Amino acid sequence: MKDKLVTKNYIEILAANFLLYFGFYLLMPVLPFYLAEIFNSEKGTIGIILSCYTIAALCIRPFSGYLLDTFARKPLYLLAYFLFTAAFGGYLLAGTLTLFTLIRIFHGLAFGTVTVAGNTVVIDIMPSSRRGEGLGYYGMMNNTAMSIGPMVGLFLHNAYSFEVIFWCALVSCALGLVMASLVKTPVKEPVKREPISLDRFILLKGIPAGICLLLLSVPYGMTSNYIAMYSQQIGITAETGFFFTFMAFGMATSRLFSGRLVDRGKITQVIEAGLYLVCFCFFGLSACGWLIDFSLQWTTYFFFFIALLLGIGFGTMFPAFNTLFVNLAPNSQRGTATSTYLTSWDVGIGVGMLAGGYIAQIATFKIAYLFGAVLTVISLFYFRTKVAPHFHQHKLR
Repeated sequence: MKDKLVTKNYIEILAANFLLYFGFYLLMPVLPFYLAEIFNSEKGTIGIILSCYTIAALCIRPFSGYLLDTFARKPLYLLAYFLFTAAFGGYLLAGTLTLFTLIRIFHGLAFGTVTVAGNTVVIDIMPSSRRGEGLGYYGMMNNTAMSIGPMVGLFLHNAYSFEVIFWCALVSCALGLVMASLVKTPVKEPVKREPISLDRFILLKGIPAGICLLLLSVPYGMTSNYIAMYSQQIGITAETGFFFTFMAFGMATSRLFSGRLVDRGKITQVIEAGLYLVCFCFFGLSACGWLIDFSLQWTTYFFFFIALLLGIGFGTMFPAFNTLFVNLAPNSQRGTATSTYLTSWDVGIGVGMLAGGYIAQIATFKIAYLFGAVLTVISLFYFRTKVAPHFHQHKLR
């Protein structure tokens, strides 16, 4: 009976996570066009406005982790999910760039809380022996949403108005909120809190891994927000939405085995393998800007092949990094560990949005991706020399 309850809860939270990220990814490739077409914003301005979302998310994450470790998790999860859903309605009412930016900041605050809460709830309802696998499949819902959302968003952009896209995202998240409300979480025993300290908000032992993850997420932030503009700039005529589909397929495929490897203790080996692959991919993505002068057809093939490999690389690393942070923290700091993991990721995403828009404005997107590729190499060397030894020295399980 207990196994059936765990399975039912897990399916419900997988559905809730998929619907949340579907609404999220539906807008992601479309918003740069929305800001350019509706508000006549330049690339640098677009980067600043889009990054406000991520900056808001990373600002709230440490506090949301602390609250999740202190109070009942499900009510906080549902409240954050509701606020995240409501923000899509705000976009429909935003008639000025200032109001849009304010709603974007509010949306980021809600996103920063609901993602930490969702990850923490999954950790609570999954047996510890299957935690890596559970996080892997949970993350696969993000990837599945990423394979469908951007493609649907770009299709809707070509065929319908922006209002239709906002409504679709709102309905998706509203359905996800219903699924989230059905999840039954274990009773959380009262925790005697220690005096307020920095470690209540940030997992100090996770800082080295956080730096590594931050460097890695900068080019990812460029890719998730500007890949459609980049392909348009260099002259790729194929539907860019398929880039996200190939990337998500690679992530979904890698999740099938990476979570199990993590559960067998091969955390650092899995991350290092993913890092090598991602380094190659971002250099290849930058090279597309030059290769297209020789052959449009083969560059297009290479462009989508990179998307597949990029998905495999990140899909391999995500559950491993998440488990790494959790294994550095006691059970009473699961929320803080997850918050630190996601905060590190969001800082890099925000930097990627800003840097990508700024570099593209003064140079080109291919130079921006070359900069991102160099950061992945630094991340790889830092992981091998600092993060892996630190983890093996301080891990709790």
